[in-house]
Amino acid sequence: MDKVAIVITGASGRMGQMLAREIAASDAADLVGAIELEGHPWIGRDLGEAMGGAASGVTVTSDAVQAIAKAQAVIDFTRPEASVAFAELCAQARAVHVIGTTGFSADDLAAITRAARHAPIIRAGNMSLGVNLLVGLSRRVAAALGPDWDIEIVEAHHRHKVDAPSGTALMLGEAAAEGRGASLDDLRTPAREGITGAREAGRIGFSAIRGGDVVGEHDVIFAADGERVVLRHLATDRAIFARGALRAALWGQDKGPGEYDMMDVLGLE
Repeated sequence: MDKVAIVITGASGRMGQMLAREIAASDAADLVGAIELEGHPWIGRDLGEAMGGAASGVTVTSDAVQAIAKAQAVIDFTRPEASVAFAELCAQARAVHVIGTTGFSADDLAAITRAARHAPIIRAGNMSLGVNLLVGLSRRVAAALGPDWDIEIVEAHHRHKVDAPSGTALMLGEAAAEGRGASLDDLRTPAREGITGAREAGRIGFSAIRGGDVVGEHDVIFAADGERVVLRHLATDRAIFARGALRAALWGQDKGPGEYDMMDVLGLE
């Protein structure tokens, strides 16, 4: 069976390099392209050598159009504005677009929805199996406990993360809101500071911690008078996200145009 031709974006980043290693070790995928920003020092270099290893046969390029034209799947952990542009190119190439980027605006998401009319887009705030199990549990627990239980989502990440709350925290909040038959927009409480007054019943709160090299920690806290239920996921190795993204890229090969997420990939819906 032929290997799936995959292109990675943000090739020099932590996730880009992790993806390159995971794809190189895969029997089902073949890395055929690596994209970086124009002017990046890795442009024109062999990706493997730029990463400090053996030559890979893949030259880093800033020409996204040319790279994506030969891809069956593109795995993308970059920034919202870049991911929106890549979505359009993947739609033109009819390539599966796996998006691990977070921090999208409503307009960004609308553009991604338009692109998904032409090719499969698999987007998730977190690609790990454990986190997606936590999403399902959060939805079920929220439904079972009801609105008398307060919900708080606490997340921690490394000092370099630029968006807050994390995409994973928002996924968890959306699941909890769905469990209560509402949307997160209706129940979300922004970060608290100063004299905020008493907590409003039924709301979902968020707290973000940034520091060190924390890969990712998420707690969903259900609190009532006299008791608490805490659901927790700890990520200690960034490779779990790369493995999940690669699994999504392979899963999407026989899927029609549309928007999917990791719950679809893992059959957890």
